[in-house]
Amino acid sequence: MKRYLITGLLIWIPLVITIWVLHFLVTTMDQSLQLLPPEWQPEALLGRRIPGFGAILTVLIVLVTGILASNILGQRLVLLWEAILRRIPVVNSIYHGVKQVSDTLFKPGGEAFRKALLVEWPREGMWTIAFMTGVPGGDVANHLRGDYVSVYVPSTPNPTGGYFVMLPREDVIELEMSVDAALKYIISMGVAAPNGSKQLPVRE
Repeated sequence: MKRYLITGLLIWIPLVITIWVLHFLVTTMDQSLQLLPPEWQPEALLGRRIPGFGAILTVLIVLVTGILASNILGQRLVLLWEAILRRIPVVNSIYHGVKQVSDTLFKPGGEAFRKALLVEWPREGMWTIAFMTGVPGGDVANHLRGDYVSVYVPSTPNPTGGYFVMLPREDVIELEMSVDAALKYIISMGVAAPNGSKQLPVRE
């Protein structure tokens, strides 16, 4: 009985969470319909509300924005827009902080996480998977003696939270593992071992 219950949960839990996340995303993007005049909204034109229409509108807005920003005129408009935001004290710090992070994570060809690493954390003798994000720069590099790398140590099972540390390059082990495989390994809390690797048996 217990085994059947657990098997059922393993089938339904991922499905329910997936549906919940999709519903949240679609509902959030549907709010873009508020940008349209009341007479242009689906309820006024078709006589009923269409779930997901706002999500389609959001994708179109993002796509058109990307197309316009890719040409010379669009790039100049973006620079002008950013110059205006730089003149607003509080908005400037928030906007440029978020933009720097988003450019690092989502810019095509960018490498937010460059390599999967094995590091001793949080103390000697305990190991975890981390990611190389670059090398120390600015005044920080002037105070470090030797060859250091910037490392992000994610938490489990939510890798969006974690710690940023700078470690000597000799103290990290570069893994022959893709960043995607390492993330899946972290999220699964070590249950889903990367393909082609052997998992040590657990002693009871």
